[in-house]
Amino acid sequence: MYHENILGTIGNTPLVKINKIAADIPALVLIKMETANPGHSIKDRMALKMLEDAEKSGKIKPNGTIIECTSGNTGMGLAIAAAVKGYKCIFTTSDKQSKEKIDLLKAMGAEVIVCPTNVTPEDPRSYYSIAEQLSKDIPNSFWCNQYDNLSNRQAHYESTGPEIWEQTEGKVTHVIVGVGTGGTISGTAKYLKEQNPNIKMWGIDTYGSVFKKYHETGEFDEEEIYPYITEGIGEDILPKNVDFSLIDHFEKVSDKDGAVMARRLAKEEGMLLGYSAGSAFAGLRQLKDKLTKDDVVIMLIHDHGSRYVGKIFNDSWMRERGFLEDELKVKDLIVSKKHSPFIAVKRTDTIHQIFQIMKENDISQLPVMEDSELIGSVVESRVLEFLLENPMQNAMKPAEQIMGDPFPIVNEELPCRNLSKYISKMMPAVIAKDKTGGMHILTQYDIIQAV
Repeated sequence: MYHENILGTIGNTPLVKINKIAADIPALVLIKMETANPGHSIKDRMALKMLEDAEKSGKIKPNGTIIECTSGNTGMGLAIAAAVKGYKCIFTTSDKQSKEKIDLLKAMGAEVIVCPTNVTPEDPRSYYSIAEQLSKDIPNSFWCNQYDNLSNRQAHYESTGPEIWEQTEGKVTHVIVGVGTGGTISGTAKYLKEQNPNIKMWGIDTYGSVFKKYHETGEFDEEEIYPYITEGIGEDILPKNVDFSLIDHFEKVSDKDGAVMARRLAKEEGMLLGYSAGSAFAGLRQLKDKLTKDDVVIMLIHDHGSRYVGKIFNDSWMRERGFLEDELKVKDLIVSKKHSPFIAVKRTDTIHQIFQIMKENDISQLPVMEDSELIGSVVESRVLEFLLENPMQNAMKPAEQIMGDPFPIVNEELPCRNLSKYISKMMPAVIAKDKTGGMHILTQYDIIQAV
């Protein structure tokens, strides 16, 4: 048995139990692994549905252009469908989205236009406005508009909801999922509540989004709107796909808590999932006291963690935002210098040669090596002092005449706070060895930059 094309593999994703980090949650917690879809995202479901409904209604014809404003995942689903069906794609996205998402869309043949995040939806520079304008300017184009296109939530009414009901044999009691366009939670909720109106639908929101307050008060409060880092959930608009009457509760999760929890899911459960999956699980933990041992909770996730390797799965990115509380180590400094080559000189190199190396590479100290062993060091101040004493005569003398002691060697696991034991005015650098045996020079300036 085989599928005629990749679109046949969308849906029917498995349920997987969360164990270690759900040990203190009384309920059975299951993740619906939407990363099993060909685009590694739940958005594949509604992307195909929106396109096929547009084809049926004649809104797009052969060789047409698909246009969409996307945080990346819907775009990927549309790009996959377009590749199979022969359409072009133009996507607009915001500048807060990960580079990985943008590169993946381009790899699928799409044109990507990056727009500013911190503008109102009505602003002509917003990714909503530019997508709408492109659809007006380009003949035989279709703007999917996942926010207001009700084919979005219909996809989940037809597929996601029925799958959950069948896979749990009707025992599901709670579904928790991040809310962006609202299609996933609303379509799934409509189906499941038709089977059992007591099933609770919990939506995960983020700080800087309007959903939670609007759901609880009916007030669209622009004071709630401000920039946030979490991708794929929360909004500064009210998409037509969000059916607030079907959502029982919204829970806000901070940027930090979502990022930290996504890393825990990877390290403790072996599940490399996206930012909003971390937010969903962080929200579930905030709500765990509302659960009992008889409850069956389904977590719906949006995408795969590979789209965030430069962000939440990057220690430097996390630390810059104060999201990592673990101690800064030498290996973190090595990562920040990964593109800087390790440069050493020989004892026989002339002072003039060493001066030129320092000048060309903008460095102030160099290790001296012989037969792959560190035997000494030279520093900028000593080079200059020696040259100024007698420029003509001293320039051609060997490095060994001004060579100092070798820089200390430190292990990559050494906490940076301990570097003070090695670095001083007389010894301005250390040599760090990584786990592969590679060497890196670390200076006082490198430490200041990292801190």
